[in-house]
Amino acid sequence: MDFTLLIIIIVLSLIFDYINGFHDAANSIATIVATKVLTPFQAVLWAAFFNFLAYWVFGFGVADTVAKTANTSNINLIVILSGVIAAIIWNLITWWKGIPSSSSHTLIGGFAGAAIAHGFTGVTDPEHAGFKIVNWINQAKAGELLPSGVLIVILFIVFAPLLGMIIAYFMSLWLMYSSKKNIYPKILTVVLMVLVAWFLSSVLESYSDIKKPRFESHTLSFFCEPANIKWFLVGVVFYSLAIFNLFFSSFSTAKAEAVLKKMQLLSSAAFSLGHGGNDSQKVMGIIAAAVAVYIKSNPHVDMSVGWLDLNVVLPSEKDGVKIDGVMPEWIPLTCYTVIALGTLSGGWKIVKTMGSKITKVTAFEGVVAESAGALTLFSTEHFKIPVSTTHTIAGSIIGVGITKRVSAVRWGITVKLLWAWLLTIPVSAVLAALVYLLLNLFL
Repeated sequence: MDFTLLIIIIVLSLIFDYINGFHDAANSIATIVATKVLTPFQAVLWAAFFNFLAYWVFGFGVADTVAKTANTSNINLIVILSGVIAAIIWNLITWWKGIPSSSSHTLIGGFAGAAIAHGFTGVTDPEHAGFKIVNWINQAKAGELLPSGVLIVILFIVFAPLLGMIIAYFMSLWLMYSSKKNIYPKILTVVLMVLVAWFLSSVLESYSDIKKPRFESHTLSFFCEPANIKWFLVGVVFYSLAIFNLFFSSFSTAKAEAVLKKMQLLSSAAFSLGHGGNDSQKVMGIIAAAVAVYIKSNPHVDMSVGWLDLNVVLPSEKDGVKIDGVMPEWIPLTCYTVIALGTLSGGWKIVKTMGSKITKVTAFEGVVAESAGALTLFSTEHFKIPVSTTHTIAGSIIGVGITKRVSAVRWGITVKLLWAWLLTIPVSAVLAALVYLLLNLFL
């Protein structure tokens, strides 16, 4: 029975991953479609390709955070199944209504809500009963800058779009300032280029720091290390903008628009990479949590059943020594493939909301919004925080709109989006709790 539930959870998690792909397709292609750089079909192909490419770029930090939403030693497989079912239901409802809600928060809310229902009905240990079953806040460990837990995810409902908005706002001012025929914008750009070069040199991992080099060649291993690829991409996004800014004042309006449209291909690709890396990991986290719960109930079971290798191990710490997690290759490969296939399915209702209803988007705004969104996603992934790509790109688009004038943003639409964002976790949690109680009657 337990093994059957485990397989059902894996299948439903991949279905959620697929729904996530077409639900969130609009996030990475809305602006590029709105500016007519690509047709909708070309745009989803472009986004799907980079969603899949994220497999070679990102680690599993976000997956670990999601897996530890609740204490896996005190929950059962019905909890995880209920969370996934609730997340699928809410995602389909919001997609049908054209509401760009967060698939990430739907999954976290569903997992937490089902766990809380279990905490009040199926846990007798007072240390982990009721609300205590959820990992609300975990102190930052050595080498980590931020704590983790569900409360941090909830806080980033505000912080992620705010960070995207702030980056987009100052990036817009930087580009507009650079369009002036003046030496000072160019000096500012050169200074920023030097500062970013210094920053990147400080965060890139040297060959000696790489635990599992991908190649025998030191140089290839350095450039192909996932953590380094991510920062190289940050550099590519920033320096493409910087080089454009150095020549911006000499371009005619038509020439600048043409160059910006080509740059949108890069910025949307970067955002699609961030979307794939951020959202696929959440499904990996759910699968990892399900395996951990199954092993708890069946400690001596062989988790390799032919091609179905389920020898998943969550990262942990024993006697002050960190133990690396293990994720069989087929799990991330399948998750990235499925989300890419989901992206290919589109999600045109949400494209309309994100691409035109918040504010009118030109190539200039498109490049800035996507670049700001990508930088936000890369940063939050670095800190292992599962954030909403929907919130991030919406905040970036708002930040771009504000630089024109406050009235350029359609605040009525924005307020409706905020309500959807704030309600996603509690609604998903209540829905998952109800599903849990219902399933408990039959399983």
